[in-house]
Amino acid sequence: MVDIPILGPLLVRALGAERAALATEFLRFGIVGTIGFLVDTAVLYGALALGGGLYLGRAVSYLSAATANWGLNRIWTFRGRGGGPVHRQWALFVLVNLVGFALNYGAYALLVTFVPMVAAHPILGVAAGSVAGMFTNFALSRRLVFADQRG
Repeated sequence: MVDIPILGPLLVRALGAERAALATEFLRFGIVGTIGFLVDTAVLYGALALGGGLYLGRAVSYLSAATANWGLNRIWTFRGRGGGPVHRQWALFVLVNLVGFALNYGAYALLVTFVPMVAAHPILGVAAGSVAGMFTNFALSRRLVFADQRG
């Protein structure tokens, strides 16, 4: 269940099997999200260096991170769950995560607009946006994109 051998039994003992499985998925989702944060930040700074600006650059970086997150969640977090053609699953992932995107981008835009320190260091806005959208994205991804087709 968990990649860290000792953590699996501890989680099962502490939470029960069903909650331990959910906690494991959330932990994996968080790790994938951290990787997505790195992709998001790298693409944003690349876009800024190319003159993309704070807002267009972030839209491009978010889509890049969402694609990376979908792929990693597909092969690791929710492995074997969900169904249908890959391109439809990606589109559904992007579509259902628009709610998380609104929270993510909204927090980012508010902060870069009204907090000079964040405008000077956009990584702070990216981080705040990522946290703002994480819980919604997990719930929607788990229930709609990677729903368990086995049962």
